[in-house]
Amino acid sequence: MYIGFLTVCLGNMPLKEKAKWASENGFKSLEIACWPKRNDRDYSSSDIDVANLTQSEADEIKAYMKEYGLNISSLAYYDNNLHKDPDKRAFINNHLKKCIDAAVMLDTQMVGTFVGRNIDKSIKDNFDEFEQVFGELVAYAEERGIKLMIENCPMKGWQAAGQPGTISFTPELWEEMFRRIPSKNFGLNLDPSHLLFQFIDYINVIPYFKDRIFHVHAKDTEMFEDKLKWYGVFDRQLGEGWHDGYWRYRMPGLGQIDWKKFIDTLKSIGYDGVISIEHEDPLYWETEEKIKEGLLKGKEFLINFI
Repeated sequence: MYIGFLTVCLGNMPLKEKAKWASENGFKSLEIACWPKRNDRDYSSSDIDVANLTQSEADEIKAYMKEYGLNISSLAYYDNNLHKDPDKRAFINNHLKKCIDAAVMLDTQMVGTFVGRNIDKSIKDNFDEFEQVFGELVAYAEERGIKLMIENCPMKGWQAAGQPGTISFTPELWEEMFRRIPSKNFGLNLDPSHLLFQFIDYINVIPYFKDRIFHVHAKDTEMFEDKLKWYGVFDRQLGEGWHDGYWRYRMPGLGQIDWKKFIDTLKSIGYDGVISIEHEDPLYWETEEKIKEGLLKGKEFLINFI
């Protein structure tokens, strides 16, 4: 196993500069953000303009990644592939295909995304649309030798207050995803932080879905028992942000995830891929220096278990 990070957290810093800093500070890979250049999503960046990427530009990126001793663990484009607006859905689906094409040019094997949700339909009723949309997307990836993977974030409140914005955030829903799309090129970018605050066993899912874990996010969750007893499992109803309730994201080692047990269990199933830090810790976010401090704190903690 080796440690990398998702490049979104360093914002508009040029990708080569992000790579140089990562190399100088002991990281082994980058999970490269590939949102569109014109994009209004929060927590996103466009480190590679996949819509206009040429092979010569891809070769340049590969050259400096090799120079810095880094690999590209995956390309990242997490958006709503089941958007209720047909035009927006088509744009998102097509951009994801461009990410897949870019992965081929960059010689990386994986692209990560969200399933998303048509918010006008129930989660159950979304699965027919999912099967159609992702049947095509997974086939497109598979034909090009690329693995497509889903991060398991609920994205609560993304499209409607209090409602999950995706249909892929629990083991029950993963089973249905893989029943409908059985391709071995379709899997998970497993993030335990999203399971902990849902009170889901983030250890036992590892052997159960061992053939579907392609990539792993390292993000911790800090739980507040006193707030849980006050707000309950539906969490704070009058808050304004992610971290107003009974939990918040933290750097690895600053929450309640048992990282030794988690990583040891990954090893037991033969996982030998990336542990990619996804930095969403609000206490290490104010400045570039604080973001880098948080990344280094996470790396220094995780390296004890790799």
